Amino acid sequence: MRVKFSKMHGLGNDFVMLDGISQKIKLTPEKIRRLADRCLGVGCDQVLLVESPRTPEADFRYRIFNADGSEVENCGNGARCFARFVRERRLTGKKRLRVETAAGILLLKVLDSDRVSVDLGAPVLEPEQIPFSADRRADSYPLEINHETFTIGAVSMGNPHAVLLVEDVTEAPVDRLGPLLECHPRFPQKVNVGFLQIDSRDEAQLRVFERGVGETRACGTGACAAMVYAHLRGLVNDEVRIQLPGGALTIHWSGPGQPVTMSGPTTTVFHGQIIL
Repeated sequence: MRVKFSKMHGLGNDFVMLDGISQKIKLTPEKIRRLADRCLGVGCDQVLLVESPRTPEADFRYRIFNADGSEVENCGNGARCFARFVRERRLTGKKRLRVETAAGILLLKVLDSDRVSVDLGAPVLEPEQIPFSADRRADSYPLEINHETFTIGAVSMGNPHAVLLVEDVTEAPVDRLGPLLECHPRFPQKVNVGFLQIDSRDEAQLRVFERGVGETRACGTGACAAMVYAHLRGLVNDEVRIQLPGGALTIHWSGPGQPVTMSGPTTTVFHGQIIL
């Protein structure tokens, strides 16, 4: 099977973009792992597959696969790249898109040639819906790892996130705690893990250990979840610029029940073909 693809990234969080509308593509976990392999394939954090929508109110459907072959619900940086990809491939001329995902409908707005805004809807804070094992909803939760207790926030942005506040993000134990938190039994579907440093009420820094991938240069939904957690604790204003290793995202959220919006750049790296 010969497949055409585009390599894109949002702040270094990189993707193999596949047009499943104008070409027939049948993916398996093995093929996804090969595509994502940085030595034997194209190399990426996630593979994104564009399909025709299943519901009349959507313009497209897109599916998200981690580098390990697992399918996940949402990806903020991927959503921004998606909006640019379908326009570059001339699948649409629209600047406002309704996109069907496993997490629901996303609203995307192309702001200029490379920047895209994503309305991710209201964050999910009820533990059983994240999903996260807890007796009741709270802004913070104690979590034990190897006889050490950490305080975390638990938020779903269509995919589950744990957020830890740290004093210095450069010294955060991402490599040590990331894998342990990702597979913690209180997160039955595993979890993305964010390490958040608050610099001011308008500025923060973040590193993210992504479920099924490892640490990435950026994570859009992770930045949204981190901002929500900080806002719930009264640490930030309604709009925050979050600096990730790959660059900065602007996140806006005014409180419970309100949608989270994220804006940031996208980059097309190259186009190619590969035989799977």
